[in-house]
This record gives sequence, C-alpha cells and structure tokens, in this order.
Amino acid sequence: MTAPSYRVWALPGLPEVRPGDDVAKLIAAGEPGLVDGDVLLVTSKIVSKAEGRIVEAGDREAAIDAETVRVVARRGALRIVENRQGLVMAAAGVDASNTPAGTVLLLPEDPDASASRIREGLRDALGVEVGVVITDTFGRPWRAGLTDVAIGAAGVRVLDDLRGGADAHGNRLDATVVATADELAAAGDLVKGKADGLPVAVVRGLGHVVADGADGARALVRPAADDMFRLGTSEAVREAVTQRRTVRAFTGEPVDPGAVRRAVAAAVTAPAPHHTTPWRFVLLESESSRLRLLDAMRDAWIADLRRDGKSEESIAKRVRRGDVLRNAPYLAVPCMVMDGSHHYGHERRDAAEREMFVVATGAGVQNFLVALAGERLGSAWVSSTMFCRDVVREVLELPPGWEPMGAVAIGHAAEAPRERPGRAAGDFIEVR
Repeated sequence: MTAPSYRVWALPGLPEVRPGDDVAKLIAAGEPGLVDGDVLLVTSKIVSKAEGRIVEAGDREAAIDAETVRVVARRGALRIVENRQGLVMAAAGVDASNTPAGTVLLLPEDPDASASRIREGLRDALGVEVGVVITDTFGRPWRAGLTDVAIGAAGVRVLDDLRGGADAHGNRLDATVVATADELAAAGDLVKGKADGLPVAVVRGLGHVVADGADGARALVRPAADDMFRLGTSEAVREAVTQRRTVRAFTGEPVDPGAVRRAVAAAVTAPAPHHTTPWRFVLLESESSRLRLLDAMRDAWIADLRRDGKSEESIAKRVRRGDVLRNAPYLAVPCMVMDGSHHYGHERRDAAEREMFVVATGAGVQNFLVALAGERLGSAWVSSTMFCRDVVREVLELPPGWEPMGAVAIGHAAEAPRERPGRAAGDFIEVR
C-alpha cells in the first residue's frame, strides 16, 4: 500500500495585480500546468486588488471602524473584531502593507463568491476541475504566531466531519471535525511566504477534497451560540453587566448548582470595610426548602397587610408579586453579617459604619447577579425577605447576626429579555 502524500508549490511569474484584472486569466497565462483535482491557494490581497478593494485612508483606524460589526477584544491600539464577512480577526482584515501610501486594502466583499469566479475562470481557460481557496493571515487564540486560513472557498470540502466514525483503535469519534480548508491554506503559506511576491500556490495529490457543490469557507465560522470565547476579558465583563436583566419567567430546566457556586465565588471578591467578609449566601436547592420559606413569608406578609387595613383584593394582588420567587427553580438568600465592624458608641458614626457594610453587601449581590448572567442564568433580586427577617432567620435556622438582604430567583429565562431603553452615561455624571 502506498503511503498517502501530496505536493505543494508556489506559482512564479504572476504580474502585479491591478483593479479590474481577472485573477483566473492571470493565473492561466502563466501556464501553471494544472490538472483535475488540484487545489489553488490564492492570497486574498491579489483578489482584493483585482476587485478594487483599495480605498483612500489617511486614517487606517477609520477604515477599521467602517469594516467592524462587533468589537471582540481591545488592548491599547490593537482590536480583535468581527468584520462584515463574519470573520473574527485583528483590525477587521484592513491591510496597509503592499499597497500605495495613503491607501489600505479591504478583504474581498464576498470571498466565497470570489473563489467561485476564479474556479469558473480556470475551468473556462484551461478546462480543469480544481478547487480554490482564498487565504488570509490570522492570529489565533491560545497560540503564538500567525498562519494562513481559508476565508473563501469553492469546489473544496472545507470541513471533514469524522463524527460517528472510529479511530484506528475502534474508539468512536464524537467531536472530530477537521478544518481541511485551513490546513490547505497553512500548507500553501509555507511555500508562498509573506514577502516573496508569490501569492498563489498549488496542492496536488488531495483530489478527494475537490467537489462540486461543497460549502464555502463561511461554514468554517463558528456560530455565535457555539462560541464559548466570543468576547475578550474586559468586553465579556462589560457584556455580562450590560446584558444582565431582571428575569421573571423561568423554564423548568434545572439550575446547575456549580454555576451558582461560581457566582458566589465572584460575589465574595467585592470590596468591604476593614478587610471584613460581610456576605453570606443561603442556597435553597430543594423545592421543600423553597416552599417552606415562601409560605412562611407569605403568611407574615398577609398578616402585616391586614394590620395595615388593606382589603383582601389588595392583599391578593400584592402577594402575587412574589410569584417570581415561587416560580423559580432555585433561590438564593444573600445575607449581611457585621462581623468585624467597629462600634464607636456614637449614633452618627455607628450609622455610617452600618451603611458601609450595607454598601459592601450590595456590591457582593451585584457581583453575584452579573456572574449569574455570565453563566447564562436569569435572575431577579426581590427585596421581600428584608421585611420579615425574623421569619426568614427562623425558617432557615440562621444565626441571629445574619440579616437577609432580599432573595434572588434563579433559573433559565423563559423568553428573551426586552430591549432596555438606552441610558447615556453623561446623564448620570457631574464633574467638579
């Protein structure tokens, strides 16, 4: 049996590409000796030049802004963004190299369509059935250095889905999908080089990856719902903060207790006075514990409302507001403890001391809510436990010094959150 092999080489002699050029004709004119089953790896820069994607841009940053759909991460001047083609990359693929001063190159508007045109042009000019991959240089998360990847493709099986098969030892493959087009792009980059003026390479010997009707390179872009690393660090924090919503309707899907504990771990990083730890979180994971607490709170609330002279209709309406807690599959009761607080024997200073602990507890609760949002859990902070602390302490068998600071309903949101009205930060700022 012959061992599998392939050959890759760069095509020499391609002239400088200008707007309006036909890339397929330029390649064919060099008599490349292509045969059926070859794969051409074409650097995106020459495709961009041929398609007139050269723009005047004294300010490259403005060009990046125009091509950006979403900022993924930012560090100093460096931006990783999602661009108009759906690619996540540095600077939206805007390139100021190998182009006249004062201009920049944008990526092809539709790289898959560009690859199709080149493939069809080579078929017409040379009568060959080849695959075409348009490549660009990417950095990669978790890995140093750059490599070429596929941003456009035609006639190439860009993904090789091995799921459901078995490895050499008979083990079932459940997650293996090979990015064939990216592997081809990287192989071509080894012979094209970054500064050698060789923008096209050929791979021969892998004819099984060439096929009509194959998906384009867009199939290589991971869908947002499957992207576990969709944001950079600061952007992820900001996203969790801004996307946190009060959720009042939950599905029946159970809550992962580990996710709640991770949220508690985030909560207790909040600032606190005198190096204290004023937060405690009581987690009600069983239905019986939740109902026991909520029933006791309801009874205490009804008794209070009756003492206030409220009508039974008014009482029923108010009690229904607590349904968000009753309908949630998981509850947490944040508590404040004053351990480590200072007693001054002075009313004003002692009141201020307590306020510091209340603020610190609030910071912990906010951390908790944001961390839950980061875990893709919905939540609603409800203040009702603060109105019957003695009842809550008794039912939950809490120490006397634990002060319940509301309850947090936790679960998976039953519906998408409503759009929040925009708030301009300037409306809440006074500068002195």
